[in-house]
Amino acid sequence: MRVLKNLTAVLIAAVLVTGCATVKTDSWQNCALAGAAIGGAAGGFGDDHDRSDLIVSAIGGAVIGGTVCALMADDVEVVVADADNDGVVDSLDECPTTPEGVAVDSKGCALDSDNDGVADYKDQCPNSAAGAVVNELGCAKALVLEGVNFHTNSADLTEEAKGVLHQIATAHHEHHGEVNLLISGHTDSQGAAAYNQSLSQKRAEAVVAFMIEHGCDASKLTAVGHGESQAIADNATKEGRAKNRRVELSVK
Repeated sequence: MRVLKNLTAVLIAAVLVTGCATVKTDSWQNCALAGAAIGGAAGGFGDDHDRSDLIVSAIGGAVIGGTVCALMADDVEVVVADADNDGVVDSLDECPTTPEGVAVDSKGCALDSDNDGVADYKDQCPNSAAGAVVNELGCAKALVLEGVNFHTNSADLTEEAKGVLHQIATAHHEHHGEVNLLISGHTDSQGAAAYNQSLSQKRAEAVVAFMIEHGCDASKLTAVGHGESQAIADNATKEGRAKNRRVELSVK
């Protein structure tokens, strides 16, 4: 009787191979069920069968059926979830809503070549210096140089201004000499616009000249005047005009 059972098991495998070889992988469970039914029937052959034979045969048939279908299916369709179509599967994607077409890293997050926290596809200043504080466009934020003031209607630095700039020049020369700096001059709206434009340029150049005099590389400094065109406060008030008369430093 054991020989008969072994023969039946072989027949089960043969039937499943021929019957499941063309079944798509999404129907593998059907083969498993068919294998369980045939296996159970095989366990019932003969006079010496018992309940344990039926269960073991059914389980064996299910395993064989499912395995055969998985191995023999012609149309293997592996569906991997990738909601944002960036090439990184959802289970590994740390940025699952990356816009379509954006280059991503192995974690599925948009590339940020200069490591400034702004992704390349939004970064308008893609080569920001290391450690630079940037705005939402990836460009370095301008730093208002508090205390850097000039004598009235001139580009002559006050003594307080020289003290502030001396510290900045020393830090740049000794620690950040490779960083390009932009010095921007601004005025309030008092007087003619053309005069204010010229005055702001001269003031920015005066700052650059002072920094060069104190060890900075001239090739790393650029001066530009904006006149009254970039006010940050109300020119109608004394306090507002004081804020608008300023010098800003930013990383190029």
